[in-house]
Amino acid sequence: MSYLDNILFAVLLIVGFGFFTLSVKKIIRNVNLGVDVNRKDNSKARWKNMALIALGQSKMVRRPVAGILHIFVYVGFIIINIELLEIIIDGLFGTHRIFAPYLGVVYDVLIASFEILALLVLIAVVTFWIRRNVIRLKRFINPDLNGFPKSDANYILYFEMVLMTLFLLMNAADLHLQNVPGGFSHFYKAGSFPVSQFIAPIFNGVSNEVVMLLFEVFWWLHIAGILVFMNYLYFSKHLHILLAFPNTYFANLNPEGQFDNLASVTKEVKLMMDPNADPFAAAPVDENAAPAKFGASDVQDLNWVQLLNAYTCTECGRCTSSCPANQTGKKLSPRKIMMDTRDRLQEVGKNIDANKGVFVPDNKTLLNDYITPEELWACTSCNACVEECPVNISPLSIIMDMRRYLVMEQSAAPMSLNAMMTNIENNGAPWQYSQQDRLNWKNEN
Repeated sequence: MSYLDNILFAVLLIVGFGFFTLSVKKIIRNVNLGVDVNRKDNSKARWKNMALIALGQSKMVRRPVAGILHIFVYVGFIIINIELLEIIIDGLFGTHRIFAPYLGVVYDVLIASFEILALLVLIAVVTFWIRRNVIRLKRFINPDLNGFPKSDANYILYFEMVLMTLFLLMNAADLHLQNVPGGFSHFYKAGSFPVSQFIAPIFNGVSNEVVMLLFEVFWWLHIAGILVFMNYLYFSKHLHILLAFPNTYFANLNPEGQFDNLASVTKEVKLMMDPNADPFAAAPVDENAAPAKFGASDVQDLNWVQLLNAYTCTECGRCTSSCPANQTGKKLSPRKIMMDTRDRLQEVGKNIDANKGVFVPDNKTLLNDYITPEELWACTSCNACVEECPVNISPLSIIMDMRRYLVMEQSAAPMSLNAMMTNIENNGAPWQYSQQDRLNWKNEN
């Protein structure tokens, strides 16, 4: 490489990583719009969660075909990009395969492993494309994936196909030039190429200068493609590549089905149960405190872990395919709940950007404008969606918080639920009969 190439490469890196840094800052800012919640307890269990679920893919392999293919893509893509470090050093200093002389046989094993993984990634990605676009599995053709979400999934598959192909073509051109009798330019024998050795013959009969030019084209396109892919993640469902780790670490460790009680309501109940409490005493009022709000109507009312969940959603549809409400034709789709939450959060973030760091009310809310009460009340709160999610996302927690708002802020529960709560209040039971008749069943033989 010439000095001009080195400078251009440095500029490319600065621009690529600069935009990526801005995107990361926006994500952190948006997640922090949520209500604070303590997720720093039991660090040992949290590290174990992250190791097993995010790194070990333990929940992904419950569906073996998709799980194993995903492991190929996940491990392959991450490990292959270890070579990115060598590419960056070579690009900045004009060297070629700088680690080869220092690692010796280990370097050969690494390059061989990268190539085998690249081939497995290609096979897996093509299989995923067929499952989505030819076989058209049911969980990939739901209405909530219409439009950009469907295109986004295919864009990522095309990205991965192109990047792995460029990687193998780059190595094949490199191998051809390494084997030129008497040597050629700065190419020397380094690495082992179990896959690209079968591609290298396409360069036979082509002048060495043209092969070198092709090598440089493949090299530049590969590194530029990685930087474009990295910055595209902000707009894509594939943010889970980065966020699966913090998301599984900060996941709720409580047993599934255990809901958080509102502190204000708990305090009132305790006062009601306290025989020494004065029922007519007025509660102290903090004039500086913001008015209490029960539940959530917009993203700012959710906690920051729920907002992190929204950004982490892979849109895989395992939650929706296991949801009994969805299976019976109800409008509820847990995947849509997460996608709508993320879309609204992105909208709020753009509002803040456009108004110099301040959110200006836009007469929209997550509830009603994105998620309808019909969807929320269709949920059976069975936790199937939470159990199925491969990265420990909880759509149910968002559903329950929004239900809480409907009931406690708007008194907008369905008639059947209102009738049940009225019966409990008046009769001490969910059924409509007097308290004196509650034990009549024991006399029935």
